[in-house]
Amino acid sequence: MPTMDRYPVTQKYLMTRGQALNFPAEFFKNMNLKKNDVFGVVIDIPMPSNILTTMVCFINGAANLYFNNGNEYSGASQKYRSLVVATNTMVQYANQLLPKCEKVTAYDLPRGLSHNIFLLTKGGIYMTQAHPGVIPEDQPELRTTYVLYQKVLNELRSCQLKDEAEARKASK
Repeated sequence: MPTMDRYPVTQKYLMTRGQALNFPAEFFKNMNLKKNDVFGVVIDIPMPSNILTTMVCFINGAANLYFNNGNEYSGASQKYRSLVVATNTMVQYANQLLPKCEKVTAYDLPRGLSHNIFLLTKGGIYMTQAHPGVIPEDQPELRTTYVLYQKVLNELRSCQLKDEAEARKASK
């Protein structure tokens, strides 16, 4: 099966993803973050049919999805406590993954089906990759991070379904 080299993206997606990757730590100044405390995680998740999703999560529990076609799903953490808890847990755990990451200054889009995982700290941005289905046993931090961000993704999907049901009910 051929893997795609590049995903088609809109300008809006690139701008939103760039803003997420460069989100200022100062926004969380009340949390007394140290230089290498992870305050945000940005994960590029390739999906079938040319879809690239970027999930953006912050220490305060905010989680948003941005899609390469320009669509987005945001604001759910203001309504759903379960999402805030899952997101906060994942971002806090990302501190365990940080030593296994490489400091980066370029934020390439993923190639093929690998997930790019960016960890945001006051001291810079760090990156690693996950290859779903083949995360080695000897990388427990990556395996756990993967499981935790899948939980956040599932929470976001659940929130999305609740919002859609609410919208349908309101339009009747």
